[in-house]
Amino acid sequence: MIRTVAWVAVMATSACAETIVSADYTAPTDRYAHGILGDAIEWGELQITTDTATHRFVLSQDRVFEDTAPRLADVDGDGRPEVVVVETLASAGAQLAVYDATGKIAATPHIGRTNRWLAPIGVADLDGDGMIEIAYIDRPHLAKTLRIWRFVDGALDPVADLPGLTNHRIGERDIGGGIRNCGDGPEMITANADWTQVMATRLTDDALTTRMIGAHVDRGSFATALACGTLP
Repeated sequence: MIRTVAWVAVMATSACAETIVSADYTAPTDRYAHGILGDAIEWGELQITTDTATHRFVLSQDRVFEDTAPRLADVDGDGRPEVVVVETLASAGAQLAVYDATGKIAATPHIGRTNRWLAPIGVADLDGDGMIEIAYIDRPHLAKTLRIWRFVDGALDPVADLPGLTNHRIGERDIGGGIRNCGDGPEMITANADWTQVMATRLTDDALTTRMIGAHVDRGSFATALACGTLP
């Protein structure tokens, strides 16, 4: 079903009671000529399937989902997943957005310029305080800056930034790295700015610290790091 803003507002209470089980991008489109993920096709619609219904959220013609796939993660800490996406406004670049069965519930600001993108790392309680953080690399080909946002009272609040890290190169169809926990708390796995090292970064007291954990060779380096293996 295609929901208008008014219909979502009326049905928000019942939709919130639904549990999301999957999400997909649909309606491929070439209306945004950026091609950062290796081709000219982006997505015009997000389809969210819950335990009781399927919901379709169709973007206006000046927006696309510029992303590899929607991510299911419990962002608000209620034990049920939301959907985390990269949504791009043609005139202002990408933002990270959170959807539930009612529609978009929170988002970061757009980067501010066309053809500027962000690459998600993951969603987790990164510092053990019970609040959920979302991590991404802002402009992985240019600014190469890790940014952390925290979901608080229905909104995403900025927490910490750290330059010199990246997780994507122009034309790659996937996004490298992610979040691991090797027994002593979450770490964000990325590359350094020149792709020579795999980096592990922690959030502590709203500050980021990073360290080299081995040489970056290819996607297998990230896989080894995420599995808590040893890198050369």
